[in-house]
Amino acid sequence: MERFNLEVDDLVVVDSETRNARQIAKKRKWREIEALKEKYRLQKELESIDLAYTGGAELEL
Repeated sequence: MERFNLEVDDLVVVDSETRNARQIAKKRKWREIEALKEKYRLQKELESIDLAYTGGAELEL
């Protein structure tokens, strides 16, 4: 019986570590999405300010 309890505890620890890794990956993905949105927003703003802006130069973040 005691051995079974140890295995269950080990699974709980692994599960929480996996959950934390997923949450970190999700946050990272949202940061990437927000960075892309900001990049496109800046490009549109430049286009509206400068009529000669062609968008040929990529913005580096």
